Amino acid sequence: MPYSLTDKLVIGISSRALFDLEHENRLYDAQGVAAFSSYQRAHENEPLRPGTAFPLVQALLGLNPLLPERRIEVVVVSRNSPDTGLRAFNAIEAHGLDITRAAFTGGARSLVEYLKAFEVDLFLSRNRGDVQEAIDHGVAAALLYDPPAAFHAPEGQIRIAFDGDAVLFSPESEHIYKTQGLEAFAAHELANRRRAMAEGPFAKLLVRLAALQQEFRSRGAPCPVRIAIVTARSSPAHARVIHTLRDWQVDVDEAFFMGGASKDQVLAAFGAQMFFDDQDAHVQPASVRVPSGIVPYAGGATDAQSHPCNDTSPLSS
Repeated sequence: MPYSLTDKLVIGISSRALFDLEHENRLYDAQGVAAFSSYQRAHENEPLRPGTAFPLVQALLGLNPLLPERRIEVVVVSRNSPDTGLRAFNAIEAHGLDITRAAFTGGARSLVEYLKAFEVDLFLSRNRGDVQEAIDHGVAAALLYDPPAAFHAPEGQIRIAFDGDAVLFSPESEHIYKTQGLEAFAAHELANRRRAMAEGPFAKLLVRLAALQQEFRSRGAPCPVRIAIVTARSSPAHARVIHTLRDWQVDVDEAFFMGGASKDQVLAAFGAQMFFDDQDAHVQPASVRVPSGIVPYAGGATDAQSHPCNDTSPLSS
């Protein structure tokens, strides 16, 4: 009987998000695909250093031996050709990552249908266009920043931090803030504090992670997964966040209502293996301390346009 991914948490990841391929990307930009392909063949047995998403992927895959049956799958989804993609699989083996599935699409114009075919719950990439297209088609996705230079993942735990509005929750309230100001936003949230917000692009991922936590707890086992919300909201707008999570039947482990203060130090203290936010003003300083990715708005330009990885070359995924 075919192996089903339906009941699994499936992470789709580009080879450049998983490994440090920045030198190779610069080579591609400067000299083209032939030089890049030749370099990859010549160095295909040389180890690749971890990329931005490596700590998260390694930690998630480490959950499988702790569960009665396999719950986490990681699929490499890349614009590399099968030939140049061999280096990524060699690196996966060298690092001992339990990844067996990949789609090397040879520069295909779109990856969305492959993400859907693999039932991907989260797509992580360094290619702005691929991330935007995934979001536009209902797949949770983030454009990753450079890995922090001195990040050390917490031992034996997975820590993921989310912004609230436009990431876990719909951008409706944030739109009110941007178009009408803080006073109108505060009044709207206070009036609707007991009405759950609509789902944002990462809501389903949060529910999946919460179900994974519950599986550990139902067995009386210590849960290695911790989830935090780190939001610019403050009192009284915090109440709507709590009521929304109750409506979704999700318990997060930690919540930080920053009231506009910088998030980077809190994220460092939390030890996030990944932080997702929709604003470059938050993601850029956070990315110096913890692995971070920006979440574009569906259907249009966002702060992700200013991200340094705004290339669309085949290698960039």
